[in-house]
Amino acid sequence: MHTLNPPLRALRSALAALVLLLTGALLTAPTATASPRSAQTPVPAAALTEVTGFGANPSNLRMYVYVPANVAARPAVLVAVHYCTGSGPAMYSGTEYAQLADRYGFVVVYPSVTRSSKCFDVSSPQALRRGGGSDPVGIKSMVDWVGAHYSADPTRVYVTGISSGAMMTNVLLGDYPDVFAAGAAFAGVPFGCFATTDGSEWNSACAQGTVIRTPQQWGDLVRGAYPGYTGARPRMQLWHGTEDDVLRYPNFGEMIKQWTNVRGLSQTPAATDSPQSGWTRTRYGGTGDRAAVEAVSLRGVGHNVYAWGMGTRVITFFGLDAGGGPGPGPDPEPPAGPCKVTASTSAWSTGLTASITLTNTGTATVSGWRLGFTLPAGQSITGGWGATYAPAAGAVTATNAPYNGTLAPNASVTIGYQANHTGDSAAPTAFTLNGAACTTI
Repeated sequence: MHTLNPPLRALRSALAALVLLLTGALLTAPTATASPRSAQTPVPAAALTEVTGFGANPSNLRMYVYVPANVAARPAVLVAVHYCTGSGPAMYSGTEYAQLADRYGFVVVYPSVTRSSKCFDVSSPQALRRGGGSDPVGIKSMVDWVGAHYSADPTRVYVTGISSGAMMTNVLLGDYPDVFAAGAAFAGVPFGCFATTDGSEWNSACAQGTVIRTPQQWGDLVRGAYPGYTGARPRMQLWHGTEDDVLRYPNFGEMIKQWTNVRGLSQTPAATDSPQSGWTRTRYGGTGDRAAVEAVSLRGVGHNVYAWGMGTRVITFFGLDAGGGPGPGPDPEPPAGPCKVTASTSAWSTGLTASITLTNTGTATVSGWRLGFTLPAGQSITGGWGATYAPAAGAVTATNAPYNGTLAPNASVTIGYQANHTGDSAAPTAFTLNGAACTTI
């Protein structure tokens, strides 16, 4: 490990203390202990076990594995990657993936860092290319070991991580798109954002959210990790708190840019909803639980974004609760919900007005409606009628006025807004009514 210069060492120590404090409330269960097993020794069922001698491991990672008693005949594999100052056993104790493995029969791998910072290498040139060395190579060896010993399904290998582990999730999907079918990153940064050339583990510009690139530039960084690869690319689920003061919130938007570009998708969501109070979820390339890219923004939440129960949403995105499913590709989009929307704009140099007509095409009366949509980049609502609009930009929810909240079957309501724009004056192209996707005309 390279030695940090004094300012970075102080910053690194402060970060470690902050992450430890933030994760203390989350990971309160006792740290698990595990007896080492050699690569040739069978792993006991339903017990966290350390495996040694599992393969190429240039950065001396430790490998812990959990195999449920009812492991499937061709199990899926989930790699769960810890945060700075953490460990594989702490990730096992503080997340619900082992319990979910008991229910669904998949195998969980918990990599564990041995360098003093307990952070994964997501910065070095070796880490940011396929087979380059460092941590990604060791984690790939762990996956290979499970595949060989449990006849794991190579089309159902997944990775999730928190903070440093979220950054590693981005890195692994870039380095090994042919290995990982999907990832879920809690409070991370884009692939390549933390890259350094001075041997440091820490990139302050990235952490502060000041590294801004175009979708194409971000996508090219991912594609450059495995030059010449033309196969399917992994799906990605992203989670970030708006008040993250360690890896700041702009990184969330940059990751969306990156992974939608990698998947060849529009920056406009196919669906927007709020599955829980304070959450805004956008889906790209599909509207169902296994869209190509899913992004969840948590209003008012800091760096400690992961909470018990979110693991269930992760495995739903992966498809691990369905006993199988497709690998890197998204599920087919489900039929549109019982609503229809017509939208148009009338624009001038820096402003526009929009008219939206919502029709209830279902068989039941809607009592109280919320129409979700995402404004094109550069647009910001300055006023509106027929509904209240919040926030003014990005993923917007229009909520009915007191006088038009009831929509009988086949009934319509027309609303509108005025907005500023910086060049893109188009109307939104995807809408949801109370969380259900609408047909857009």
